[in-house]
Amino acid sequence: MPYVSIRVAGTLTRKQKENICKGVTNTICQETGKPPEAVLIFIDEVVHENIAKAGKLLEPPK
Repeated sequence: MPYVSIRVAGTLTRKQKENICKGVTNTICQETGKPPEAVLIFIDEVVHENIAKAGKLLEPPK
């Protein structure tokens, strides 16, 4: 069973998540020959202050 973990800074809308999951599932199925039912996707939304780049915490978009 293909397992995909996606982490994003901030939040996504339900529609964005649906589109991402559809695209990722289609690509995995196309490349592996696995059925869509075999693809498991987890989306983790992480607040910006819990992510650092170059030693500095990210700021939320304005």
